[in-house]
This record gives sequence, C-alpha cells and structure tokens, in this order.
Amino acid sequence: MRLNGYDYSQAGAYFVTICTHSRECVLGDVVDGKMRLNEAGNIALDCWNDLANHYKAIDLDEFVVMPNHVHGIIVIVNPGKVQGFSPQRAGYKPATTSVGTLPEVVRGFKTFSARRINQARNRTGQPVWQRNYYERVIRDEKTLAAVREYIVDNPAKWAEDRDNPKNSSARLR
Repeated sequence: MRLNGYDYSQAGAYFVTICTHSRECVLGDVVDGKMRLNEAGNIALDCWNDLANHYKAIDLDEFVVMPNHVHGIIVIVNPGKVQGFSPQRAGYKPATTSVGTLPEVVRGFKTFSARRINQARNRTGQPVWQRNYYERVIRDEKTLAAVREYIVDNPAKWAEDRDNPKNSSARLR
C-alpha cells in the first residue's frame, strides 16, 4: 500500500480511503445521490473533523463518509511538531508524541471512531475498519483539484461505485 521508501511524515497532501470491516455498509445509505449518515456515520464524521484538534501538524481538506468507506485529504503542514493521543488514553487527555506520520493520523481516526461506534452499537471490541487503508500522495494543484472533485461527487456516483455491494462483481476485476 505505501510507497517504498517514502517518508509519510513530510509535509504534503495525502488522499486516503478507509474501508469498513468486510466492507459492511454500517455508516449510512446513499439516497437519490446524497449520503444519509446514520449514527455510526455521524460519529465517523465527528471523529474526522476532530483530528486537527489532536494532531496539530495537520489540516483537513475534503472528506466524505460513504456507506462502507470514507475518503479524505489530510495535509501535513508542520512535520515533527505533533500533539497526539496515546492508544491507551485515546479520546481523553493529550499526550505529546513525536510521531506525525500519515499512518499515525489514520490510526488515530480509526481508533477514536471505532471506540465510539462500538459503544453506540453496544459491540465493544468488534472491528469497524479494515486493517489497512489506501493512500495516494497528492503532488500538484491539478491532482488536488481532481481528488477534491472525486470526493465531493462520490455519493452521486454510488450506483456505479465498485465498493457498492450491489456491484460486487466489479470488485473481482
């Protein structure tokens, strides 16, 4: 998944896709081309929006919650100066950490959101997200604009999306 030898703590914009465990549609539904978040989807959105409060070295750009995945752009703006949360205390008190990598921020999102989603579903300890995630380094303004458009348009294109369970044969290609 990661670029071999690439330093994911360096300043830059990163497009990430994080899928739910077994690609289950647990975050809401697309109705008439618009995403309708359920409680779990709202928790995912809240946790994403809160990331910049936990990781001072990042800015957040476009983001969308889909029924079984999320797409977002994370911009690392001040590498090496990150305030995050330790896994043991996630969501409670800030702990200083020198880790400001993209994987650390994604891990934080998955940890914070999974705990809250499981609490809401009364399913403590159950997997919410797939183990890994997809990422792409955004290298220029043209690509950034295209990725933003892709994210914004994603709900309207759900009927054709290969992550839509109704299109499961498309995933086998």
